[in-house]
Amino acid sequence: MTYRVVATARSFCSTPGAHHDYLRDHGCEVALRAAAHPLSADELRALVAGVDGLILGLDRCDASVIAAADALKVISRYGVGVDEVDLAAASRRGIAVTTTPGANSAAVAELTIGLMFALARHIPQVAAAARRGEWLRPMGWELSGKTLGVIGLGAIGREVVRRAAGLGMHIIGYDPIAGEIAGVGRVRLPDLLRQADVVTLHVPLTTETTNLIDADAIGLMRDSAALINTARGGLVDEEALYQALASGKLIGAAMDAFRQEPPAGSPLLQLDNFIAMPHLGATTRETTLKMSLMAAQNCVSVLRGEPCPYIINLKDLP
Repeated sequence: MTYRVVATARSFCSTPGAHHDYLRDHGCEVALRAAAHPLSADELRALVAGVDGLILGLDRCDASVIAAADALKVISRYGVGVDEVDLAAASRRGIAVTTTPGANSAAVAELTIGLMFALARHIPQVAAAARRGEWLRPMGWELSGKTLGVIGLGAIGREVVRRAAGLGMHIIGYDPIAGEIAGVGRVRLPDLLRQADVVTLHVPLTTETTNLIDADAIGLMRDSAALINTARGGLVDEEALYQALASGKLIGAAMDAFRQEPPAGSPLLQLDNFIAMPHLGATTRETTLKMSLMAAQNCVSVLRGEPCPYIINLKDLP
């Protein structure tokens, strides 16, 4: 039997590897439809008629897309976030939604640590100044001995903990679901915000976590604290963050995810104590290959009616 599959995840489409062979060898005719940006609902809706499986990046898959997908059986997310997928609409139609948990954990954790160093030593600013012929030597601060507050202790949060422990950081964490982790002091969220020198976010975007870091949360943080977000843009109230950075309430912040991407016109981009990254936490060759093969395997498993452990809406399917 032949299955029609459309892939829009950019790295999945552009990187040669076993994932392409896997789909072909398991009876899938694959159309690679990646664009320079995540597809809007209108753009994705134009691609889904007669399609059995979708392999999506950060594309907008709302109820209108799902309604137009007359043959769709699986939405295989290239990644772990599903805030761009209407899970309820997919479940009502009996469409399985899968993710690739753990595949990007090391890459995102390493970027998080890298951004901590970048903030502590002003690396982007002094490197740019050196290119202009300016020899700046701003006073930095050391990570060793500082308190790291990790919000979200899933796969990525745990990888951050492992690396931060090796740097000699004192680690506290908040996660109402995750189990105990050696070396991590578990505290309430307000206490974490009050105590941490660096706060890093590793939670999904949900109704409960939208604007998790708002003006009130920032008000609890130390004036010398830094914020890092390599998860989802909607977790942070960007206007409140701008005010905090501009006023000196926070020493610095770095974000790899924004509410609108790219964040054209955001006042955050004008601040010297802010580092903007283009949502590349998972963009390493190793992670791309792991995540791509996992997304392909998830897609094929569902299409062939085989067990798939990564269906996140399994309990809601008819």
